[in-house]
Amino acid sequence: MNKLTLLAVGDVGPVHEPMDQYAVLAKDTLATADIRFGQCERTYSKRGALQIHSGGHHSRCDPSLASIFENCGFDVVSVASNHSMDWGEDALLDTIELLNRKGIKTVGAGANIEEARKPVIIKKNGVKVGFLAYCSVLRDGYTATDKTTGVAPIRVHTYYEKFDYQPGVHPKVVTVPFEEDVAAMEADIKALQKETDTVVVSIHWGLHFIPKEIADYQPTVAKAAFAAGADMILGHHAHTPKAITVYDNKVCFFSISNFIMSSSEKTPEAAAKFEKNYRVTLDPDYPRLPYGSDGKRTLITKAIFSNKGVEKVSFLPTLIDQKLRPEILKNGDPRFDEAIQFMEWVSEDFPHNFNVVGDEVIITG
Repeated sequence: MNKLTLLAVGDVGPVHEPMDQYAVLAKDTLATADIRFGQCERTYSKRGALQIHSGGHHSRCDPSLASIFENCGFDVVSVASNHSMDWGEDALLDTIELLNRKGIKTVGAGANIEEARKPVIIKKNGVKVGFLAYCSVLRDGYTATDKTTGVAPIRVHTYYEKFDYQPGVHPKVVTVPFEEDVAAMEADIKALQKETDTVVVSIHWGLHFIPKEIADYQPTVAKAAFAAGADMILGHHAHTPKAITVYDNKVCFFSISNFIMSSSEKTPEAAAKFEKNYRVTLDPDYPRLPYGSDGKRTLITKAIFSNKGVEKVSFLPTLIDQKLRPEILKNGDPRFDEAIQFMEWVSEDFPHNFNVVGDEVIITG
């Protein structure tokens, strides 16, 4: 039976050079895959204008910094990010063109909604794998339409419900995905399922920085994707690992976390505000990874696909070192055990089983 291996990672987009330093510890492992998938967190262009409401000052990089995607050997990259349109349509389209010229296929955004929803299909070893990508954390005007550039959306309504009569008590936050966006995703999956052996759905979603918490729209969307025929969900955006769960024997990674990221150091005032707002502490040993002390935790998703679909899903516990290089941990290293304990903790409210085999953690229902 024909088989292939997918290795998938989360957010990629360092802004500090040199680019060739970051992938050195993970490169050999990434090279073992037939398909490598990552999430593009920046745009790479010299064009465009910063959108006033975006706050994305670091989300446009010099095109030379896109070499990080070549260094990792990515075959497919999602460009469905909350930052994809921070600098307008020119910067996004330049990014897509640049990655495509490097031989990297992009998914999740485009010159119009048809392009943004268009899948990537890769056939290797006689196995056909299809990829779709969406984003749930979009500012106004970032969604692709029939006539405008943007991202494939799964937008979300947010409501606030009072659950206690006492003044000042925090409300319950209720999130509900747009019905039309879920329906579009379901249609995309059903169509792609007819053309491929396996459908992988990438979603940029959830609550960033906040440990463990999953927004209630996320399981709703995940279950809808699986019911439509998706075989696996790769989630990211949170900049910290979140729950892994299994629905109907299909694995959803709510957040794979950072893979290779960097950002400007926060001022003491900004750091104090960040810690108060997100209820996290910043790690002083990681000033250029200012996403909370769990931002250095990550994992590499591994899946074996065949003509019959998904054969096995696992993850490789990984830790980002102080040079912001992801290091794949080995069984027997105390950090390996601690990483699994962390993933058990963030996943404890969701159905899953983890079994260590060699240096990887097998996921079952």
